Amino acid sequence: MDEKVRAWLALSRPPFHSVGLLPFTLGAVLARQLGRAFRWDIFAWGLLGVVLIMLATYYAGEYWDYEEDLLSGAQGASRFAGGSQMLQRGLLPRHAPLWASVVSVLLALAVGFLLQRSYGTGRWTVPLGLAGILGGFFYSTRPLRWVSRGWGELWIAFCYGWLPVASSFYIQTQAIIPLIHWVAIPIGLTIFNVILLNEFPDYSADVEAAKRNLTVRLGRERASALYSLVGVASWLGMWLAVKRGVPTKALWLYLPSLAVSLVLVGQVIRGRWRDRATLDKLCGLNIAVNLGTTAALIIAFLV
Repeated sequence: MDEKVRAWLALSRPPFHSVGLLPFTLGAVLARQLGRAFRWDIFAWGLLGVVLIMLATYYAGEYWDYEEDLLSGAQGASRFAGGSQMLQRGLLPRHAPLWASVVSVLLALAVGFLLQRSYGTGRWTVPLGLAGILGGFFYSTRPLRWVSRGWGELWIAFCYGWLPVASSFYIQTQAIIPLIHWVAIPIGLTIFNVILLNEFPDYSADVEAAKRNLTVRLGRERASALYSLVGVASWLGMWLAVKRGVPTKALWLYLPSLAVSLVLVGQVIRGRWRDRATLDKLCGLNIAVNLGTTAALIIAFLV
């Protein structure tokens, strides 16, 4: 494969699209299983829109976080922090991801207008997409740059938690029911913890570059305490979701993710994040908890 193609694939982060596509799939499953409505063509266009917004987010991050990623790469490689390092290695021009992010935003907007006007998916279709762009594209992009304002982690919890579930359900049914809010709680909390822990490997580089994300503002000791509290809250969130209408079998399907989350909270409390090799493993398992939580909800409604 051509070196530039591999570089663009690295920038696009295909494996990390799953954290957005699974919640979107959950929204469509809810629409179908609750007997509201479901169309495959609307679902496919919606998936494309979600992918485009995620690409805009990842590309923008590569451009605007260049200095921090340069410092992070010099301090040690990590699969979950420091960007792709494609720009730092000179494999792509410095401004390439900036223009790619803008094009992705424009294409995402085109998909939104197509769904709203041609498929009649409801007047909130484009505004919901704009909310994703506002939180994702501007996560790193100046002047808003949520990641340096202490709000970035909350935006991610919203954009990868409630927003994809609600948007997917909405474009199928032109409605958002209360159950959406409850199923989004454990998903949003677990993705919040993914972002929070992923900031740990970059901590020194972020401090040096004055990137004031939540971990930099709190320090890793207090951030680890926050991680543990949010982990416990995510367990309670799944229980509440079941109490509010999610099939009980979701709790059984959730048990593997719960077990991993228990281990992660224990490891973080014990300070195992201080070892970089161990931290890399914890970050990987952390993503598995998020995906497993969403998958448990999907399967519970399908089976």
